[in-house]
Amino acid sequence: MSDSAAAAEGLDIEAIRREFPAIADRADAPVFFDNPAGTQVPRRVIARMMQALVDDNANLGGYFDTSLRAGANAQEAHKAMADLFNASDWREVVFGQNMTTLTFAISRAIGRDLLPGDEILLTRMDHDANVAPWLMLAEDMGLVVRWIDFDPESFEFDLTQLDSVITDRLRVAAIGYASNVTGTIHDVKTIARAAKSVGALVYVDAVQFAPHGVIDVQEIGCDLLVCSAYKFYGPHHGVLWGRREVLDRLEAYKVRAASNTPPGKFETGTTNRESLAGVRGAIEHFEWIGTTFGGASDQSTRRQRFVAGMHAVDAHERVLTARLIEGLQSFPKLKIQGLTEKQTLARRVPTVSFTYAGTDPAEICKAMAARNISLWHGHNYGIEPTTRLGLIDKGGVVRVGLAQYNTTEEVDRFISSFGEWTTVAG
Repeated sequence: MSDSAAAAEGLDIEAIRREFPAIADRADAPVFFDNPAGTQVPRRVIARMMQALVDDNANLGGYFDTSLRAGANAQEAHKAMADLFNASDWREVVFGQNMTTLTFAISRAIGRDLLPGDEILLTRMDHDANVAPWLMLAEDMGLVVRWIDFDPESFEFDLTQLDSVITDRLRVAAIGYASNVTGTIHDVKTIARAAKSVGALVYVDAVQFAPHGVIDVQEIGCDLLVCSAYKFYGPHHGVLWGRREVLDRLEAYKVRAASNTPPGKFETGTTNRESLAGVRGAIEHFEWIGTTFGGASDQSTRRQRFVAGMHAVDAHERVLTARLIEGLQSFPKLKIQGLTEKQTLARRVPTVSFTYAGTDPAEICKAMAARNISLWHGHNYGIEPTTRLGLIDKGGVVRVGLAQYNTTEEVDRFISSFGEWTTVAG
């Protein structure tokens, strides 16, 4: 399916690309396939951040106009993310430096209520930012760590094992929504339900899922969920949602002068207001897609516009993913480390990792970089899944990550460039 065909069905990829200065304003723009590590930003993000820095640059809490505007903008960013999460209250949204920092902070707050012998449930598929903080907490507190494993051939969890890993001593289940290595989307709702049945808190890492799918914390049934704005076209900032009663109950590590209520009790120090403005801009970008290409109206709610935009983007990315996988499968020495069958593609995000027999993944990425194609290699902080796949001491994987601004022509260019390289490299 060509991009002109995609446009005929409602999503004009060239119009999307014009929104991204790093692409539209550069004749030599790379093929950005490094997106799981961070996406480019659209004009609305840049405009919002500039406005915050130029027109509304003051600390919060003053009676003067600049401070009042800064406060209103910060609150609007919380409300926008509340709509993204489908939260019941904007005060359930906590901004922080990044997902890792937020996870360390929240894990320590949770740890204050735990006792030696209590259990934490982790998975072998997660990014280390949702593993290491909990392992360190377990070491500090004398906790027991249990694991959900995955099949290195099917790249999915066998959830029949839940009965053996969830006990009455379980206090926290920390699970990923989608893998940044295999691309697998996990059945977080089923895991959350099982963990909640024994009274455990459920903490979901949605960093890799957020750029590609609709998040609904009410439907998931989790207690806390975290993501990173720079993965969904925003600035380098982290965002956490927490159920209000959970945030109220947890004791935050904070200075005495800080608020005792959420979100302020968890937003340590001075918030990065230009980043908050940029996060709002990223959501507005999805709203624009929703009203322009997704069938939403200007009278729709912000959540409805955002969801419509996400659905339009998801449809485009699925076409690209199928095309990429089909192209990669034409190389006999290449193995995709993730789901590949057409009927399974709905259970993955457009992050496609592979290995090429006898070749260090770094060499492939160097060769593609010379052709102006941006890729990542290694474990990509997915230490657990890369180890489980037997690749941690073999250079990890080559990771290709697709995004809304990528095109079928770029996919074809990569496949062609990779084919040229294999001809020379053997």
